[in-house]
Amino acid sequence: MRNALIVTVGYIYDPANPPKPTQEQRTRLDGVTEELIEANAPGDPDNPPLTDVELATAFRSGDIRDLRQRLGLSQSTFAQRFGVNLRTLQEWEQGRRAPDQIARSYLRVISLDPDAVARALAAA
Repeated sequence: MRNALIVTVGYIYDPANPPKPTQEQRTRLDGVTEELIEANAPGDPDNPPLTDVELATAFRSGDIRDLRQRLGLSQSTFAQRFGVNLRTLQEWEQGRRAPDQIARSYLRVISLDPDAVARALAAA
């Protein structure tokens, strides 16, 4: 087995002293248009554009806030009624975290029939 050298390079971004692009980088960036971005996006293996289905089902942090407000519930009441950790709910609403697939499914069920979910949880 060959010996391998692994090097880890750390970088801490300092917003008070952001990196400045070189003149060459600035010139290249100035030539980038929305049309060029759109034309090159499908070929980007690291970040392919979302399909229409993916866009339609994508998580939006405002959706949870809208659901909660539609139900007329505070964050703490929503969290308590539906068994969601309050801090997790706050992070979802603020976009710091996104619910996983199971949580998104649960939120969808809540949006479709919140009373049935509350009754089922109360009976458990």
